[in-house]
Amino acid sequence: MKISLSLKATLALLFGAILMLAGCGEDKARFMVAAANKHAASAAADILKKGGSAIDAAITTQLVLSLVEPQSSGIGGGAYLMHWDKSKRAISAYDGRETAPKAATPKLFLGDNGRPMRFFDAVVGGRAVGAPGIIKMLWQAHKAHGKLPWRELFQPAIELAEKGFAVSPMLNRRIRQHVNYLQHPSTQNYFFKPDDEDATKRVPLPVGYILKNPAYTKTLRTIAEKGPDGFYKGEIAEAIINAVQSHSNAGLLTLDDLTSYKAITRTAICAPYREYKICGMPPSTSGGLTVLQILKMLEPFSMDKFKPGSLMAVHLITEATKLAYADRKLYIGDTDFVKVPVKGLIDAGYLRNRARLIHPKVANEDPRPGTPPEAPKQRALGQTLTQPATTHFSIVDGNGNAVSMTSSVENAFGAHIMTGGFILNNQLTDFSFRPARHDGTPIANAVAGGKRPRSSMSPTLVFDGNSNLFAAVGSPGGSTIITYVAQTLVALLDWKLDMQSAISLPRHVSPSGTIALEYDTPLLALSKKLQSLGHAVSVRRLTSGLHGIRLTMDGQLDGGADPRREGVVVSDAF
Repeated sequence: MKISLSLKATLALLFGAILMLAGCGEDKARFMVAAANKHAASAAADILKKGGSAIDAAITTQLVLSLVEPQSSGIGGGAYLMHWDKSKRAISAYDGRETAPKAATPKLFLGDNGRPMRFFDAVVGGRAVGAPGIIKMLWQAHKAHGKLPWRELFQPAIELAEKGFAVSPMLNRRIRQHVNYLQHPSTQNYFFKPDDEDATKRVPLPVGYILKNPAYTKTLRTIAEKGPDGFYKGEIAEAIINAVQSHSNAGLLTLDDLTSYKAITRTAICAPYREYKICGMPPSTSGGLTVLQILKMLEPFSMDKFKPGSLMAVHLITEATKLAYADRKLYIGDTDFVKVPVKGLIDAGYLRNRARLIHPKVANEDPRPGTPPEAPKQRALGQTLTQPATTHFSIVDGNGNAVSMTSSVENAFGAHIMTGGFILNNQLTDFSFRPARHDGTPIANAVAGGKRPRSSMSPTLVFDGNSNLFAAVGSPGGSTIITYVAQTLVALLDWKLDMQSAISLPRHVSPSGTIALEYDTPLLALSKKLQSLGHAVSVRRLTSGLHGIRLTMDGQLDGGADPRREGVVVSDAF
């Protein structure tokens, strides 16, 4: 088994080259996993070696990530999963997004003064916890595409929780960053230990500390034996509700909200880009639509003529991004509750007209939403506060089936409370805190009972001109997920980079209009030139977590893991 581990951005291109060279030998990979943690990726690879499907491996990946990367995702959260069935040549899009309690109203995040709450006042506690969707989503996908028994897929995570794992640098860093919010007894007892010098004090778990989780072991054994009923009914469900309702910042979630939760199999949204076909998740996430909008608005430009990280490449991607995000804020929400002009937003004629607003030498200082075909007449711009947590993994199995799955508890450590050995999400803060404009005009992403909050998660599948799978890719990163994925697709499809090189490129994001350039990268040299075009520019760390797999023309599997996190690529090639 071959494991490629990316730790530093300066080594990323070297790792990409190693992966490419490895694929040129006599032996080639039959399967591959790219995920955010070595324990999860290796466990998934073992499932594939036993003849498991991409879906089987995805289930094991998520269960292990819930243990070793609790700050990013877990069974107390939600996810979106794109699946490619090679034999049937069929795409499935699974929506496991959390839902708001049925009792939730548009005023959920308004204070007594009628103004929106401060973000972390809403996050910490039970108020922002939605009905978790991952377990039902994975069960649904397993029924359709699983090969190994459900309970067998739980064993790697059970064993790791029992024997313990070494706390990673990223987990340690996240605990230290959230010390002030991890104050609930459930998280204090798990993520902190007595100070060696003063036993009356508790300190964050250090790097290398062997962390065991017997409560999670018990939870997994129950779900492995009983299926979704073991999670959404009985002892685990009752513990979730008690944790939510007993917190000082109590939530509205009930047992009925859990038992009535449904994962949804949706129709993927696809559109051509150059000679390729890009397929993504439809709403309730905004990711698929917005990624496609960005790419389609770049299509009139010869992106292959510009070097990665060049002034013109950054400018054009930024301009397309600003226009796409303007549409996103106005139109996209849960389609079970609001009208979203899905076809109109990716209509070729509409996007050609939007692309004409992109000037090669002048920044658009006030990008406005357009009016796509079948757009609703009355809609107000929403403002959603999101944090760059989340995880993504990509898998191709030995039969050529693929999974691209993005999973989240929203903010790092979600609602900052645990039960059953897992973190509970705070996904309801992905709704617009303000439900309407001052004149009463509704916002698409306003809170409503049973509604799924708008997401930015963008698990993506790419197909070549012969409708064969070309790539599976996605990223964490809050509202910047969309930009990370779109930039990586340009790198793969226009600049013809290998997957690792495409993922390792310096990042620039502009969801709010200002271009944020990635700290300590060559992009900083563009700052003054971008300002001369009219862009507002800032500099900050951009912690994407891209993981992808590409199929080369000679049938090789080419994987990439983001050097900004702790990701790995694992295959069966020697």
